[in-house]
Amino acid sequence: MTTPNPDLPLAGIRVLDLSRVFAGPMSAMVLADFGAEVIKVEHPGRGDDTRDWGMRIGNTETTYFNSMNRNKRSITLDLQSAEGVRLLHQLVPQFDVVIHNFKHGGAEKLGVGYEQLKALKDDLIYCAVAGYDSSGPEAARPGYDLVIQAEAGLMALNGDAQTPPLKFGVAIVDLMTGMYAAQAVLAALYGRSRTGKGRLIEMALYDCGLSITGYYGLESLKLGHDPERFGNAHPSIVPYGMYEAADGPLIIAVGNNAQFGKFCHQVIMRPDIVEDPRFATNLARAQNREIIGPLLKDLIRSFPRDLLLERLTAVGIPCGRVAGLHEALTSERTRRGNLIQDMPHPVAGSTPVFAPPCRLDGQRLPIRHAPPTLGEGTRELLQHLLTLSDEELQALQAQGVLTLPNQI
Repeated sequence: MTTPNPDLPLAGIRVLDLSRVFAGPMSAMVLADFGAEVIKVEHPGRGDDTRDWGMRIGNTETTYFNSMNRNKRSITLDLQSAEGVRLLHQLVPQFDVVIHNFKHGGAEKLGVGYEQLKALKDDLIYCAVAGYDSSGPEAARPGYDLVIQAEAGLMALNGDAQTPPLKFGVAIVDLMTGMYAAQAVLAALYGRSRTGKGRLIEMALYDCGLSITGYYGLESLKLGHDPERFGNAHPSIVPYGMYEAADGPLIIAVGNNAQFGKFCHQVIMRPDIVEDPRFATNLARAQNREIIGPLLKDLIRSFPRDLLLERLTAVGIPCGRVAGLHEALTSERTRRGNLIQDMPHPVAGSTPVFAPPCRLDGQRLPIRHAPPTLGEGTRELLQHLLTLSDEELQALQAQGVLTLPNQI
């Protein structure tokens, strides 16, 4: 066991992460980043589904798994077995939070539902992540990010008018549901500090997916139909989006008419454009985007990207290179921010891990634990938390209830 870092705000809080794949593990990782001791409970042998997704790292981890499981420890327990559930029940009184994403009714069937665990710890904060509202007719439907992106209208607002509905490049609904779940747990922890009462938190992927349509969602309600899609352009500001320079793409974000004047006079060297009444104001440019859009694209394509960026920066117009993913990950900005750190790995030697994005008092939150190998903490943690002997652990392993780390 590691000693909690007293400088981190959730030091002393313990979380049992019974979830797998993305949304649940994401919420638990956020809590871990802020100092909570997070124990990830996994099936012996196969572990989290994502240990088999993406590119292999070592024997039991992958790029996908590692992106959602830093700062955690891993133990193995077969919750399909009565003995595995009995051990989990013994653990629960020592924990503050339980997170899971079992199918509807699955937690209760296993013996780890809210009422079943609340009976063991009255002030438990219990967070259940599902696809749909647990009280509605779709409660039993499995929740998958891509399905929710389609059903919540997210695919309908992504891309441009000429493309079919388009998914986001990452599992955005899972990601945001994990963030919302972490916020709810933090609020519940704060509430418990005042009232002494636990909470049942229910998160539905569909609810979160719908909420992140944001201003586009409200515009759709106001219009009575889907808003027009503009791809990388802005629906109401011109010029604002991605443009191709002579040697590569860049972002130009002209936010007001004064900036547009500078853009025409000092960047593209065409003062006549801003003097044209069709383009003098943003409202006029938006109304005439079919005319000014191609004109600006041709002009921008005639300049080298670095020259444009230099001129745009000099006059205070927001701009930036469009980087490839690998280029961004290996950039000086990323290195300077220490956003990716190499962590020791027992098989691979080392492995890159994203650092938490938050800074507290000027310091980035630390990576206290690399994403765990499957069951690496089973022996140590169960001996510490449940005072199980080596003989008892060996017997449980023989029954298939758990797998000790030297057997993985």
